[in-house]
Amino acid sequence: MATFITIGYGDAADYERTDPKLRDAAHAHDAALKEAGALIGIAGPPMQVRNPEATGVVTDRAPYLRSDLPIAGFAVIEAADVDEAVRLVSQTPCAIAHGVVEVWPLAGS
Repeated sequence: MATFITIGYGDAADYERTDPKLRDAAHAHDAALKEAGALIGIAGPPMQVRNPEATGVVTDRAPYLRSDLPIAGFAVIEAADVDEAVRLVSQTPCAIAHGVVEVWPLAGS
């Protein structure tokens, strides 16, 4: 099995306009992923950390990357390959509620 980091993007307005039955099914899907061992969490406020040439830590309470949609959450999942990882995340809340989910293979896993 390989490890994948997933990043879900979506906003509340798009989530709210999605059929509640689809949202409930997507949350049940997330619960099943958690039950199977996935680490899933809602994103809190980000913190940038820098330590240029180990001369001192500098922080900034803001995202480094910008996106049209806010980051909604992260997950660490196990899958046989990227196709299975895509299948697993395609039924999550961000994917079904007009958002997007990125799937990043974790090298060396």
